[in-house]
Amino acid sequence: MTQLRNIYVVRHCQAEGQAPEARLTGIGMLQAARLAESFSDHAIDCMVSSPYARARQSIAPLAERLGLEVTLDERLTERVLSGSPSPDWREKLRLTYDDMGLCYDGGESSSTAMKRAVQAVEDILNQGCRNAVLVSHGNLISLLLKYFDDRIGFKEWEALTNPDVYRLSFPIDGGSPSLLRIWPA
Repeated sequence: MTQLRNIYVVRHCQAEGQAPEARLTGIGMLQAARLAESFSDHAIDCMVSSPYARARQSIAPLAERLGLEVTLDERLTERVLSGSPSPDWREKLRLTYDDMGLCYDGGESSSTAMKRAVQAVEDILNQGCRNAVLVSHGNLISLLLKYFDDRIGFKEWEALTNPDVYRLSFPIDGGSPSLLRIWPA
């Protein structure tokens, strides 16, 4: 049987907003407790999170339960689409899945955001973690998943929930990882 290393890619729980310091709602706090319960038997040995408050709060109950420290990684912050608000932001976002190099003023292209997320995953794998939890944000997560499965795109981003969990399983002896959505359960 092939041995695997798993990275559980978690989208943060329900939050009060999009600002870096936006905290979880009451429902979000309950979701974080449910996440902790669902991961309690996964032998988690590594946790990495976006430094945004909603991501940190989403993983805090699990970290406390397991007695593990959470490493904060700036590469897991949400992707900035544009430097200024736009009423047609959803259409602009959709276009960035079709043209991965498209970059709006003050924003970050999909390919640039994808690269930093993939680097974070590679660092987790290089640390030798067997079962890691990575907590981030919807757009960045969809781009990370797209790297491993090119069928992921705008529609899959739209279908993400708060929280959401995908398992990336990497064969220890090399080979392509498998991707499976495991939340909502």
